[in-house]
Amino acid sequence: MKLTHDGAVALLDDDRLVFSVEMEKLGNGLRYSTVADFSLIPGILADFGYKPEDVDEWVIDGWDGDVSGTVALLDQGRPTEVVVGPYRESQACPALDRPSVSGTFPMDGESYPYTSYPHAAGHVASAYVSSPFAQRGESSFVLVWDGGLFPRLYWVDPDDGVENLGELFPLLGHAYAIAGHHFGPFRRDVQSNTVDDLSIAGKLMAYIALGQVDKGALAILREEFHRVFESDEPAAVEYRATVGGYGSLFERSVPPVHEFFSAVRARVVADGVGEEDALASVHAFFEGLLVERITAKVRAAKGDGPWNLCFAGGCALNIKWNSALREAPDFRDVWVPPFPNDSGSAIGAAALGRAQHAGLTPMAWNPRLGPALSPSPELPANWSTAPCTPEELARILHEYGAPVVVLHGRAELGPRALGGRSILAAPVTASMKDDLNRVKDREPYRPIAPICLEGEAPAIFSPGTPDPHMLFDHEVRADWRERIPAVIHLDGTARLQTVGPEDDSLLFTVLSAYHRLSGVPVLCNTSANLNGHGFFPDVASAAQWGRVSRIWSEGTLYQRTDG
Repeated sequence: MKLTHDGAVALLDDDRLVFSVEMEKLGNGLRYSTVADFSLIPGILADFGYKPEDVDEWVIDGWDGDVSGTVALLDQGRPTEVVVGPYRESQACPALDRPSVSGTFPMDGESYPYTSYPHAAGHVASAYVSSPFAQRGESSFVLVWDGGLFPRLYWVDPDDGVENLGELFPLLGHAYAIAGHHFGPFRRDVQSNTVDDLSIAGKLMAYIALGQVDKGALAILREEFHRVFESDEPAAVEYRATVGGYGSLFERSVPPVHEFFSAVRARVVADGVGEEDALASVHAFFEGLLVERITAKVRAAKGDGPWNLCFAGGCALNIKWNSALREAPDFRDVWVPPFPNDSGSAIGAAALGRAQHAGLTPMAWNPRLGPALSPSPELPANWSTAPCTPEELARILHEYGAPVVVLHGRAELGPRALGGRSILAAPVTASMKDDLNRVKDREPYRPIAPICLEGEAPAIFSPGTPDPHMLFDHEVRADWRERIPAVIHLDGTARLQTVGPEDDSLLFTVLSAYHRLSGVPVLCNTSANLNGHGFFPDVASAAQWGRVSRIWSEGTLYQRTDG
């Protein structure tokens, strides 16, 4: 169980992931929802045919602290608290892959024993056991960079366990979002000691395409970074002595980041650097620092590669950093799971519990193990229904040029809609990007992702390699830019999702039929949800939202009859 933000409940049966249900995906829940009440859990288990007494072992993800943390929530509406493991390994809890806390938690009048591991351990476990490296019995480096954590590197050997290689540099992952408090459209006059808007980092990743990297700004960033975090000045020494990346709520880790960006801002503004260029430079600085430091640490630890690398934590949602790591010559292959942020922490906790009996062995899973569609309440009166095959859906997308909400099967794991809770649309007009951003209340500079038949992707995108989880950056080739303008970002790139016949048979059928009709093996794909909420849990929610006039679900087309 992951009780805090991005709360989720996951179940492993031997080496098989049965489900992982994130709270935000239940009943149009708010993004980043917690497990508010233990009494929710029996109902989630029942949806998949299980009872609490069927569970042999309960494991709770760790949270803020260097020894342990405390999580406050409810049980049947009554306040309760549970003590959980720390944010990462510490002197008091040196073993990342061993329980650091045990106790009992209340649920519906019963008491259940549990263990808890450091929060970072869940990221290591979820990334490795889901990776192709684990499937092949290979060792891998695992990089974890989470919001309240300094980037840390581990080595996972399927026979020898986890080796801790330490931090890369002393800067917590929230620093990327904090940059947005000092530059650009989210700038604030009064700074907070917490990061209260977890959506800013993703928006900044899109916004930087409006700017250009400034060499002078890069030099200033390097100088101020060294001064504030890594120099021998008293404040930097004190920072390193008192802040260790044990969680941004537990320790005073955010104010020095504000100091860093305030100093950078004063200098770059004096040099005439604009907001967009400053943020583009911040992104490039962090990317270069990450690649430089991980390369040095990998070579010092294990010698010349190439090596396998897993990347997890909230920072692994940054597709440009993922691509930079994949291009680094020290890595043979880079794996980022579709649940790299805390949405995968419940999976990681379960994997750690199983590891006590079987080691960190591969997990059998697929990305569509979230909640099933809920039975729909009655639809609004102005909606009609008709049977509709996937091929007919492709024809509608081609002929009408309007988006369609697609709700099919079980929901995706993690934050990306991959075809189960998606809005699909034809990519052939530039206006479609604006239309989709408008109906979703998104900023106009935000990109729309393409889905593409896997076999056709190399001809359209560079590198166009198989990327079924929408987690890497690809350039759109010049001869396709005028053909699919809706899915091209301002910098000429796209967050590609490839689809092969084994990835999603429905999506593969729709794309194949659309390709035959249009000559284009690409569609737009964005998540089907209320702004600031998880995916639509049923057809009625999408119909009540009403901003898209067609919904396809399980072979039925729902159409709004008043336009």
